[in-house]
Amino acid sequence: MQNGPSPHLDDPQFQADIEQSVRQALQEDIRDGDITAMLIPEDNIATATVITREQAVICGQPWVDEVFKQLDPNVEIEWLVKDGDEIQPNQTLFNLKGSARSLLTGERTALNFLQTLSGTATTARQYAKLVEGTDIKILDTRKTIPGLRLAQKYAVKIGGCHNHRIGLYDAFLIKENHIAACGGIKKAVERAKEIAPEKLVEVEVESIDELQQALNASADIVMLDNFDPEMVEQAIALNNRQAKLEVSGNLEVANITEKAIKGIDYLSSGSLTKHCRAVDFSMRLLTGEPP
Repeated sequence: MQNGPSPHLDDPQFQADIEQSVRQALQEDIRDGDITAMLIPEDNIATATVITREQAVICGQPWVDEVFKQLDPNVEIEWLVKDGDEIQPNQTLFNLKGSARSLLTGERTALNFLQTLSGTATTARQYAKLVEGTDIKILDTRKTIPGLRLAQKYAVKIGGCHNHRIGLYDAFLIKENHIAACGGIKKAVERAKEIAPEKLVEVEVESIDELQQALNASADIVMLDNFDPEMVEQAIALNNRQAKLEVSGNLEVANITEKAIKGIDYLSSGSLTKHCRAVDFSMRLLTGEPP
């Protein structure tokens, strides 16, 4: 973790976020009732299995559990995997038992959380493997799905990468427009240290000259935005370990290793959360009591 507190399942605030996200998702899907599920007799009991149709990193168990907890606490869930496990096509992930209506009503909401967060974790695992054996940490950004900030930040960690700041409140990230509005890098950093001296101050720079200004102002972290490899090497030499260096801009799996130059502390990429592809999961239902 680079900056502020990352999502942790033991954190009551994170648990409250999960509950709120699930409550909102169920409300937008069900409103005043699942009219299709009403076709099924109310007392019908069913079992179901959820499988994956493709290879992935599983993530989202707390959200699935919360969906059925809010919908019908009598639904039983048996997990056969845990968040962070690498799963294979046609593998069974968990079993369900309970009211057939409840299983069918909760299916899509539960799988929506699972497919999205597993997609994020799978992408993060791909990135993390590229810097194995190095001291470089790959960071996410604030380019997350609205309403799922903490959930996606959690998934990034499950995949093996790290969290940048969670929001606008836990660290300074002084960018081009902030610099212009404040009257320069020096003034911006000085003001940041006055406002919240206990918080990290990061400055985004677009040239070697701006890097020097940020170092002179004693920034804690300097983000090198869209630096080419030659400029990155110049920045490392100039920095000489005065501040932490972060490389950002156009980072994809295809080019991330060439950015991982010794002397860089962090690589940040919005692709971890905004370019993730949902994983294909499927629920199979069997009505009646199990044998």
